[in-house]
Amino acid sequence: MSDKLLVIISTGNREKALTALMYAKNNIKYGWLSEVKVIFFGPSENLLVSDSDVRDSAIELANLDEPLACKMLSDRDGITRRIEGMGIEVDYVGTIIADLLRDGYTPMVW
Repeated sequence: MSDKLLVIISTGNREKALTALMYAKNNIKYGWLSEVKVIFFGPSENLLVSDSDVRDSAIELANLDEPLACKMLSDRDGITRRIEGMGIEVDYVGTIIADLLRDGYTPMVW
C-alpha cells in the first residue's frame, strides 16, 4: 500500500470536517505518511467561510502545507476570494484529483 494520502474534505458536517482537518494536520506535522494532500470540495468550502472553528483549523493546515479548494464550486458560491484569503489555493481540482490517484495516492474522503 502507498504511503501517500489524499484527504478530500467534502462534508458539510462541521464535526466531520474538524476531524478530517485534525487528522490531516497531525499526519503532516508528525510525518505519519510520506506525502499528504488535502482538497476541500463541495459543502466543506462553505464551512470554511461560515464556521470559525473550521476556518481557524484550515488556516493552521495552510500554515503547514498547501491545501486546495475547488474553484468551480467556490466561484459558483461566490466565496473564492474568502477562501484564498485563508491561504488556501483555489483551482479546478477534477484533473488534480485524477492525477493524484494515478500517482498512487490513497483517497480518504470525509
